Amino acid sequence: MGEQTLLDVVSGHAQARGDAIALTFEGRETSYAAFERHANQVAHALTAAGLGKGDRIAYVGKNSDHYFELLIGAMKVGVVMVPVNWRLAPPEMVYIIDNAEAKLLFVGGEFVGAVTAFASKLTSAPRIVAMEGAAGDWPAFEPWRDAQQDAPPAFRATIDDVALQLYTSGTTGHPKGAMLSHRNLVDLRNSRHGETPAWNVWTAEDVSLVAMPVFHIGGTGWGIFGLYYGAKGVVAREFDPAKVLDTFVNERISKLFMVPAAMQFVVRHPRARQIDYSRLKYLLYGASPIPADLLKECMEVFGCGFVQMYGMTETTGTIVVLPPEDHTLDGSPRLRSAGKAVPGVEIAILDPDGRLLPPGEVGEIATRSAANMVGYWKLPEATARTLSKDNWLRTGDAGYMDADGYVYVHDRIKDMIISGAENIYPAEVENAIFGHPAVAEVAVIGVPDATWGEAVKAMVVRKPGAEVTAEEIIAHARQHIAGYKVPKSVDFIPALPRNGTGKILRRELRDPFWAGRERRVN
Repeated sequence: MGEQTLLDVVSGHAQARGDAIALTFEGRETSYAAFERHANQVAHALTAAGLGKGDRIAYVGKNSDHYFELLIGAMKVGVVMVPVNWRLAPPEMVYIIDNAEAKLLFVGGEFVGAVTAFASKLTSAPRIVAMEGAAGDWPAFEPWRDAQQDAPPAFRATIDDVALQLYTSGTTGHPKGAMLSHRNLVDLRNSRHGETPAWNVWTAEDVSLVAMPVFHIGGTGWGIFGLYYGAKGVVAREFDPAKVLDTFVNERISKLFMVPAAMQFVVRHPRARQIDYSRLKYLLYGASPIPADLLKECMEVFGCGFVQMYGMTETTGTIVVLPPEDHTLDGSPRLRSAGKAVPGVEIAILDPDGRLLPPGEVGEIATRSAANMVGYWKLPEATARTLSKDNWLRTGDAGYMDADGYVYVHDRIKDMIISGAENIYPAEVENAIFGHPAVAEVAVIGVPDATWGEAVKAMVVRKPGAEVTAEEIIAHARQHIAGYKVPKSVDFIPALPRNGTGKILRRELRDPFWAGRERRVN
């Protein structure tokens, strides 16, 4: 493939097999040729709006074929897409849109009211386009796009141009924009890294379900894979177990990516055992560990190849894979591992001083590959803490590697909580709770949860003489942060455990809830 960008590959499909379906969304089918024309029109519309290389656009909306037209069209003129997590509370959305300095904001139908309410608070003052029909003074996407010519723009993206900016939860309470380039998005799919494993061989006959939200690498990244390989992508507006089952019947899905919580909702649906899954070749899953019993149930019901994927936004998704042949139910310890590094990726286990640890010893998992992000947007110090000068990226996960190269995730070095595959940092939640007048101190931890993997728990110290209930704490937090970050439970304690320098000892708070478990992540 050489130094081809994602754009070169997608344009190649449009030229070679333009009639093939690129995307289908709620009955609307778009061929590769039409997709290419639409992306060209988007590129010209962005240029006409005064945007150019390095400018940002933001998207607040659920999944749509039009989102991918916007994404690829923006890349064609060097404009960077910033999809915003629509589950966030309005103040959190405002922060991301302003931090990205978005010049244009594209709004899905479900969020017209919410964005209308906070638009005046945006200091970046973006112009707004409505994705599904005009809304007030906002123009509608399709006429906005179709007013432009469909010839390719003169601009040519390079392999190192930033193409996508995904925001991740921040240790300090503010999310960080991870900048991903064309190289990040396509390099590990390059044949120069060796023979492609069977589970990652795509054909023009493959039908991929894009059901995870596009504000995650598991949504946008998975959609990009399908376009890269010339497959048909079935875009689901949002994850709905019943509708996912319908797509197996109506679209004959051959590949999909889901997070474990989503797998549980699908496999426990009353119709799950009545569906024909014979066309399904591989189910890829990741973003949080999976309970062994749930994996066994899914393997029995779906009857396809299972592929566990380990990675993060900063690594453009997957860097370690547990392939189908290691998904055995014979008690093999490998089923507890995340798998082995994919071709083109190096993995190391480091001690706190950055020294390499031998097999079996727990340290921080670090990785080096062409998929490591460019850096965090406008955060050089945070970038330097995560990404070394020689491109080693510290994941923040604690784990070990066995003699055969299998990686086992043991714990988190960071305090991050993963609930339903959403990353949540205690600082975000603590900041939201701390403003309550009855709260003297608060520490937030993750505790085991059968459905979501982990649940958010707040440990609160009341101010002397103050009265407050758990329900009042939860309601207060809900005003400031996304629902999935709000504590599911609140415990009141007389004091927070601290070390000699005053640092909160979260481990002491967490340990009782994880007692008897082999690993401290769920």
